[in-house]
Amino acid sequence: MLPTSPPILGDVSPNTTGLPGITTISNIVGALLTIGLISCVAGLVIAAIVWAIGSHSSNPNLAGRGKTGVLVALVAAILIGGANVLVNFFVATGKGL
Repeated sequence: MLPTSPPILGDVSPNTTGLPGITTISNIVGALLTIGLISCVAGLVIAAIVWAIGSHSSNPNLAGRGKTGVLVALVAAILIGGANVLVNFFVATGKGL
């Protein structure tokens, strides 16, 4: 006997009316994005202060930690700010498979 292939389900796509509370979840995610970006700004300011203190006190360890903190805050802000674009890109890529 030859194995049969699974049935094709058709074109199933995400919708915003399938479950109750989708708009509430969307608002919560938007608030989380806002909190994340505000945290990135706070982290950037704190890391810049640590970098400045480390540089002016001739403490290379502290200055290095400040530089690392600045880079981490910037990368996190890029990822959080571009989350929608990244997810949409991969959804479109997945549809093409």
